[in-house]
Amino acid sequence: MNMDLENGIVRYDEEYILSSRGLKLFTCKWIPVKEEPKGLVFICHGYGMECSITMNSTAIRLVKAGFAVYGIDYEGHGKSSGLQGYISSFDNVVDDCSTFFTQICEKKENKRKMRILLGESMGGAVLLMIHRKMPEYWDGAVLVAPMCKIADEMKPHPLVISALLKLNKFIPTWRIIPSQDVIDAAFRTPEIRAQVRANPYCYKGRPRLNTGNELLKTSIEVEQRLNEVSLPFIILHGEDDRVTDKTVSQQLYDVASSSDKTLKLYPGMWHGLLYGETPENIEIVFSDIIGWLNQRSESGNSRFERELKHQNDIKSGF
Repeated sequence: MNMDLENGIVRYDEEYILSSRGLKLFTCKWIPVKEEPKGLVFICHGYGMECSITMNSTAIRLVKAGFAVYGIDYEGHGKSSGLQGYISSFDNVVDDCSTFFTQICEKKENKRKMRILLGESMGGAVLLMIHRKMPEYWDGAVLVAPMCKIADEMKPHPLVISALLKLNKFIPTWRIIPSQDVIDAAFRTPEIRAQVRANPYCYKGRPRLNTGNELLKTSIEVEQRLNEVSLPFIILHGEDDRVTDKTVSQQLYDVASSSDKTLKLYPGMWHGLLYGETPENIEIVFSDIIGWLNQRSESGNSRFERELKHQNDIKSGF
């Protein structure tokens, strides 16, 4: 399916790929039609969400700013195959994204282009784990309300968690985790809540046992290893976020070993910063994201220069 959007400024394509486990995964891309992209942005979407509909407005804004944008729906999410809302293992999700994203980066025409990961909510945890697999590979990260820790008020009681962990061995796909309505807690504007509820590709049931287990396990692991984050990044977090914990975003900013790091906390804003806020707030958030991306793309691609030097050293026998 090929479409030109926004009066032919944006070219949109969809394609299904096969994962290493034989699952059919949905991928999509938004490309600037009239100019060569100045960088590649790879979307890691949130839990229960998908790329082609909910992230469409984000992608179009980034393409208008001169970037090519690529998305993939995780297993059990969006238009990809797998039981809806079910994550067999977080590592599988990370591997699927990493494989797809690096294949795009390695295309001849993309070799010189900046590689930026953009992760929202649970996608922030996916992003950090993709980076951990190949610490030198990525040129930057945009972390939007990242799931480095699930907010305490969204988690069941510790006794409930330990009972659920025992049950998980027997009924991993069951939807019995007691949880608050994430849509109500995440998106400030009622129209956006209604859109997400009406989107058949967004998962709205209770979290499945193994999915909840994987999210909890991953967020604990991510939180314990924040100091290993070494790529340039910007974190954006609403101060009134009730879904992911903003204090851990502050902690990531404080302890990450990155020399280039930025933290933006927005008073009064909620969890869904990219499309769930008021239009004025969304403008503020995107102006920060695009400003940050432009600064990085203007200062040249140091990773590409390092790689070229390394190749030349090998040729010269150093």
